Amino acid sequence: MWKEITVFTTNDGLDIVAGRFDMLGVTQLEINEGLAGVAGYLDEAASFWDYADPDELTPEREPFVRAYIADVPENAEIIEAVAPAMDELGKMDMGVDLGSLRIEERLVSEEDWANNWKAYYKPLEIGERLVVRPSWEAIGDTDRVVLSLDPGMAFGTGTHQTTRLCLEFLERLVKNGDEMLDLGCGSGILSIAGLLLGASHAIAVDIDPIVETIAAENAAMNGIKDEYRIMTGDILSDDGIKREISKQRYDIVTANIVASVIIKLAPQIPALLKDDGVFIASGIILERLDEVKDALANNGLKVLEVKKLDEWSALTAVKERE
Repeated sequence: MWKEITVFTTNDGLDIVAGRFDMLGVTQLEINEGLAGVAGYLDEAASFWDYADPDELTPEREPFVRAYIADVPENAEIIEAVAPAMDELGKMDMGVDLGSLRIEERLVSEEDWANNWKAYYKPLEIGERLVVRPSWEAIGDTDRVVLSLDPGMAFGTGTHQTTRLCLEFLERLVKNGDEMLDLGCGSGILSIAGLLLGASHAIAVDIDPIVETIAAENAAMNGIKDEYRIMTGDILSDDGIKREISKQRYDIVTANIVASVIIKLAPQIPALLKDDGVFIASGIILERLDEVKDALANNGLKVLEVKKLDEWSALTAVKERE
């Protein structure tokens, strides 16, 4: 069982409340901008939606931060510390309105936590050629390439800005017969999309062991078998992983991770790319885009294109010609 603790705040207070949870050592968080925030997002991203009702997408009208803490005796002290911590926060002058900081608690099973988001995850058209279909949702006739997906507890549904930007690049860049490497694969969405778009083989790597099962199931759901290999381990420190992925070079290498990891990966990327190969990187907040571009340039990679969506960015890069 899990203790679900919800703290209602304002949009300005979301990061502050999340930071307070982090100080308590709580990192399993859901952040929701409330009805007004969702309505604003739908308006800004109208080209990605045929129709969506904000009231259906979020039942909560107030922004909130929701924490999930395993309901076991050793976590009792942390759970009990949440209310005093938020009370103390409310008495501080943070320079912004933090709202009510009202707290609601309930017990949820792991199955509930793993599945309650499914009601809000619908088929999503991306770019000009792709549609991502949740495995539990029916889809009518379409000329698009259909990617069926059940992300489970792994990152990668296609709805996040970073994943969407990568998919838009992939549908333009993948050629028939390409070899692909997906670093930080999560649900497998990028590498599976690459194979459906024409790549002949893909290797997917992630640090989270759960990914090995989830990505394999998603590949099978899309009729992908021998052309897909999944590996788990730290691509920055696992020498075995490094040796395996370095046995060949790739037409497409993707890394939808975070800026700090992409910067650390930069020295490895040129040796993984074919001479005309393309590196697609995302998960980069706008404030760190220049850092990533500098790291790539310092390691012999030339940035070709940058795409931005909200506070996120993605880019493509190739090896500098000698």
